[in-house]
Amino acid sequence: MKIISMIPARYAASRFPGKLMQDLSGETVILRTYKAAVRTGLFDDVFVVTDSEIIYDEIVKNGGKAIRSVKEHDCGSDRIAEAVEHMDVDIVVNVQGDEPFTDRESLEKVIQVFKDDALKEVDLASLMTKIDDWDEINNPNTVKVITDQRNFAMYFSRSPIPYQRDQQTAVSYYKHKGVYAFRKDAIVDFYRLPMRMLEATEKIEAIRYLEYGKKIKMVETDSEGIEIDTPEDLERAKKVWK
Repeated sequence: MKIISMIPARYAASRFPGKLMQDLSGETVILRTYKAAVRTGLFDDVFVVTDSEIIYDEIVKNGGKAIRSVKEHDCGSDRIAEAVEHMDVDIVVNVQGDEPFTDRESLEKVIQVFKDDALKEVDLASLMTKIDDWDEINNPNTVKVITDQRNFAMYFSRSPIPYQRDQQTAVSYYKHKGVYAFRKDAIVDFYRLPMRMLEATEKIEAIRYLEYGKKIKMVETDSEGIEIDTPEDLERAKKVWK
């Protein structure tokens, strides 16, 4: 089974433009993320895939591998799909470019899903972590996920799901972490299928897979890490790095 990692990297992030080229204790965020993915030792190859000459040059000049996107893309999955469409690969793992604290244990969990999937029932695997803080549960920047009894995703939302109508009901909330592992066929299908209403409404690309009947296996992890979405996140990451 050939497994590669693709790190989609866009320079013009809407909430924090240029965040991937920000300094994180001596190296850029994107370079630290690339090195973290390589350091896990889980992949036959690791690539940064980007529309940015600045990010491309940053990786290549530091001895890494990068691919320039040919077309404009709205989301990371589209960017990855274009890059892998003609590659000989079985499983593609999407590591977000703004997660320099990416760890081996979490990535190993999503890869193991496919190793255990003898019936090839799973199209994607992804991570979720339990959240208890009510501010985070209500925060639209935190994507929540609900699953069935076998941990297949039922829906993703920026709203708190499920809605707790009866306060006596024991409810657990889970945050979706932006690490995906795909069968190659699943991500190429995603690239060819148009966006539908639910994905367009929530602005969550994982929903496109559900809308077209793909099966996403969720794996629980305790690993929090730090996603760098804002300047405040970057300052927090610097303190943790030290």
